[in-house]
Amino acid sequence: MLRVTNGMKNNQLLMNLNRNARAMQNTQEQMSTGMKINRPSDDPVGITYSLRYRADVASAQQYQKNVDSSISWLEYNDTVLTQTNDVMQKLRELTVQGANDTNPQSALDSINSEVSQLKEQFIDIANSQLNGKYIFNGQNYNEKPYQFPTGADGTQDITNGAAVQTDTGTVNYMVGDNIKLPINTTGNEVFGQTGETDNIFNLLNNISAALKSGDTKELTKQLANIDSRVEKVLTAQSQVGAKTNRVELMQARLGDMETNLTALQSKVEDADYAQLLVKSQTQENIYTASLSAGAKIISTTLVDFLR
Repeated sequence: MLRVTNGMKNNQLLMNLNRNARAMQNTQEQMSTGMKINRPSDDPVGITYSLRYRADVASAQQYQKNVDSSISWLEYNDTVLTQTNDVMQKLRELTVQGANDTNPQSALDSINSEVSQLKEQFIDIANSQLNGKYIFNGQNYNEKPYQFPTGADGTQDITNGAAVQTDTGTVNYMVGDNIKLPINTTGNEVFGQTGETDNIFNLLNNISAALKSGDTKELTKQLANIDSRVEKVLTAQSQVGAKTNRVELMQARLGDMETNLTALQSKVEDADYAQLLVKSQTQENIYTASLSAGAKIISTTLVDFLR
């Protein structure tokens, strides 16, 4: 027969008290942190899902940042293309005005001065920047695409402007797992390729030369080229709009994905306060009862045996 000593009873009592105290401490820790998993040992399986959900949420948030940046780029492109079209319409008005045979040379010279200012505006638009990046130079966005020498009249000389070749590289934004969206538009797509009669810089040079020489027939001829370039600018703008629509769909999808992943993460990690309150009160009662019972067990002394 096993003899139960006072030491054995005391050790068993202390072990049970410590176990109850640890259980109560764990519950109180969950209540204070709001998390039911505070260390891997709390739930080895749950921590695996938790880490996976956290990684997925972080990825979704990064993709959303990429989407926000791409939308900013596309919206800026749309604004710049609208400005380009506005200046093209002004150039057309001046060309129609100059094509009138009744204009004296002085009037044509005044129109040419306005055309010269439009030329400067076109150059500014062609070298548009967003966050320090030239939007019309493909992957070489750190390089100014349209650089011209200063002419004798103090304005930029675009005699060879039609020969400028902008970078054709594609600027892609990662907006999902293995999903890349090209968002840029090259300068040559907007302002014209080398050799195209409706290249904006060809138009400006030809219209300016015709105004200087009083060649109204040439001005009339250039109207068709202006209309052709306007159509190409509008086509580029419609492509930007289509890209924007797709990116906005991705933005909504990523938002839904983050919401779902966050909800799944919450189910794995977040503590149930109502349940913890009941559990904590029960454990506290058990611990108090254990202390009370233990006090009676270990209160026996040698004097008690001599009575």
